[in-house]
Amino acid sequence: MTRQPENTSKAGKHRAVKKILDQNACDFSASGNEHIDGLVQERLHTMGPTSVLFYRKPLEFTHGDGAWLFDGDGNRFLDVYNNVAVLGHAHPAVQLAVSEQLKKLNTHSRYLNKASHDYAQQLLSTVPDTRSDYLNDPRLLMTCTGSEANDVALRLAFLASGAQGVIVSEAAYHGNTYLVNQVSPSSCKKVPDWVATFSLDALQQEDLTPEQAQAAITLEINRAINTLSNHGYGVAALLVDSIFSSDGVYSHPPGFLTTAVDIVREAGGLFIADEVQPGFARTGEQFWGYLRHSTEQQPLVPDIITFGKPMGNGYPVAGLITGNALLQTFADEEGYFNTFAGTHAAIAAAQAVLSAIQTEHLQDNARETGALFKRELNALMAEFTCIKAVRGAGLFIGVDLVNAAGNADAQLTSQVINAMRDLGILIGAAGKSGSTLKIRPPLCFSAENVALFISRLRAVLTSLNND
Repeated sequence: MTRQPENTSKAGKHRAVKKILDQNACDFSASGNEHIDGLVQERLHTMGPTSVLFYRKPLEFTHGDGAWLFDGDGNRFLDVYNNVAVLGHAHPAVQLAVSEQLKKLNTHSRYLNKASHDYAQQLLSTVPDTRSDYLNDPRLLMTCTGSEANDVALRLAFLASGAQGVIVSEAAYHGNTYLVNQVSPSSCKKVPDWVATFSLDALQQEDLTPEQAQAAITLEINRAINTLSNHGYGVAALLVDSIFSSDGVYSHPPGFLTTAVDIVREAGGLFIADEVQPGFARTGEQFWGYLRHSTEQQPLVPDIITFGKPMGNGYPVAGLITGNALLQTFADEEGYFNTFAGTHAAIAAAQAVLSAIQTEHLQDNARETGALFKRELNALMAEFTCIKAVRGAGLFIGVDLVNAAGNADAQLTSQVINAMRDLGILIGAAGKSGSTLKIRPPLCFSAENVALFISRLRAVLTSLNND
């Protein structure tokens, strides 16, 4: 049986990491809109304090279309934040596929469904032929959420390695199950002793060469390995989101992960690529985000690939890919069944998403529009000293904001986010200090959308500079 890590939260380590739910939170004060204020109170009285809301003035949407969301008063908001509707809101192909399937059948996965086999073959074909021993002869395991996928991935790593220690980035977020929450420093209150974190601060240095970046991250991973070994946990897995979205979006220089993965494997651990954020063509250059760090000389090869939100464009479907042998061992030792994973409607949604990414050339759009977006943001950085850095790949971009002294400024970031919201642009915050603007639009985002975003951000920064 898989040996689960002990709950060591009392002995856990305090981390100076701004919690993910605090970075863009509603303050629950009166918004000035009687209807919205009433809904907020209803929500608190019926759903309680764990049902969080974003933005100081919460929003209620009635419908969406592409990159746009609409409220009941007819106001439209450009969605530059939502990673669920990867194709855009209310995509007609997903609507049709799911609604037609629901008219016929939607039941659990213990019955044969050829559509699920066809989808598995299509998704598996996106994984390059260069594979690790664990990823050899790959198979698809279905879940409902990325949290569940990461939970199963960790259980597989515990089983395969015989160890308990997990390495994650300093402000990582990987989900909300009991197990996965403990490897999410940006979510949990304390990081348990069987989790070691590594910093990405070295990647903030300007003009960092790939070799310097690789050396810095390898040093951090070596330290984490030694910490886990000294505590007697060993190394079960390195679990990373390869765009490091919660840490503040770290995409460059490509290749900085390869040696780190090598030394984790030498220590007996597995490499789990969490593709919930960078996967499904978002980073533009490749379908999977981790492939940005892969070269012919040093291919980056996961042992397990996990994915979630973008897979169904709003319909809950997720999963992981790993090798048949590891899944067979897992089935023999523990078994696995998930009632709602891979239902007929879920597969219909997933097939429609994968098809649309290909037929609508959304990976190309992510690359080209993302490059334009970064150029425009870099030009804006030349105008405003409060913009310290622009990072990202494809349509996943982070913008660091600082105060007059050049220090990370979470308060300014919050002001910008809420001012943009008031101008009809939705973005979020990221980074361990909460001072990075997280820019993550749907893959249908256009050059016109970029121009509107830049004009509104320029107006907001100008206004804040004049206050």
